[in-house]
Amino acid sequence: MEPASSTTGAEAGQTSGPQAGVEGGSGRPDPARDRRQRGRAAITAAVGAVLVILIVAGALVWWYESHFISTDDAFVDSRTVAVSPRVSGQVIGVPVTDNEKVAVGQVLLQIDPTPYRLALQQAVAAEQLARTGLGQSRAQVAVASAALEQARASLVSAEAQEQNAMANLHRYLFLRRHNIKALARTQLDQVQAAARSARAELNAARQKVVGARAQIEAAHAAVAGATARVANAHAQVAAARLDLGYTTVRAAQAGHVAQKSVAVGNYVSRGQELMALVPLGVWVTANLKETDLYLIHPGERASIHIDACPSAKVRGHVQSIQRGSGEAFALLPPQNATGNYIKIVQRVPVRITFDRLPRDCVLGPGMSVEPKIRID
Repeated sequence: MEPASSTTGAEAGQTSGPQAGVEGGSGRPDPARDRRQRGRAAITAAVGAVLVILIVAGALVWWYESHFISTDDAFVDSRTVAVSPRVSGQVIGVPVTDNEKVAVGQVLLQIDPTPYRLALQQAVAAEQLARTGLGQSRAQVAVASAALEQARASLVSAEAQEQNAMANLHRYLFLRRHNIKALARTQLDQVQAAARSARAELNAARQKVVGARAQIEAAHAAVAGATARVANAHAQVAAARLDLGYTTVRAAQAGHVAQKSVAVGNYVSRGQELMALVPLGVWVTANLKETDLYLIHPGERASIHIDACPSAKVRGHVQSIQRGSGEAFALLPPQNATGNYIKIVQRVPVRITFDRLPRDCVLGPGMSVEPKIRID
């Protein structure tokens, strides 16, 4: 009986060796420790998987972003139209209000037309007077022409009388030379006096012809002057009619009213800026780095994030690239011909056109956007 019990004790001592250290004094496995080991292994595997996923995702994002160029130095741009009157006067009507959408030709402002209507009436009356003067000048031409014809007829008569008087004088002189007693001295004197009188009348008739011709030239000059006065009066009428039309200020193009600073009763001057029109057509001006320009070409697609409309999905395309950096067109462009020059990457404006403007989104000049241009 004792040997059996000793053998059993030896086996119990052997069992209480390393196996007892793992499974406990009771000789059974420890579940808590196994769970901790499995948890550490799972965490290690999860961290490794996350790192792999992050690396792959980062590589994919880098590959995807390498096909785009973006900037936050961009804004909505347009050519705002300044509304100014062409005539001065008191405002009697402003049928538009701030931010109102207007169409081409819609009335924006009405200036009191009474002074300009009176000026038009005066100009029309002056034109009628000028036309009357022109008619009188043309009548003077007809009178001068008739006087010339009369002077020419008188000249013909005077020439005939002079020829007759000279013929008589020659006959009397011939008789006087051949028979001095055949003709009395007094008769010869009378004939000579008649010849001198006929010659004087001939000269006078010739002078009348010259004077009549001068009268015709003067009449023609008067007609030219009257014609010029009529043209000037007609231009004054046209100018007065234009000024009368300018009392109604209309929209030169469709857009939205902005910066309205005029009200009924104000006296406005010619050229005074009273409001602005923001056109319906806008675009994006993106100031991109000059080092990226070689990748960009007109026609490339772009997605545009608008700060004022974050949920809108807006598409566009590159229309053109400005020839020159923005600083080159500044009021005081930089002068780099100095000894302390520092090279700075310049920004070049790139114009991006909207394919379609988003609905229910207020867009205007100066609003911030972030375009992303896809490059191939």
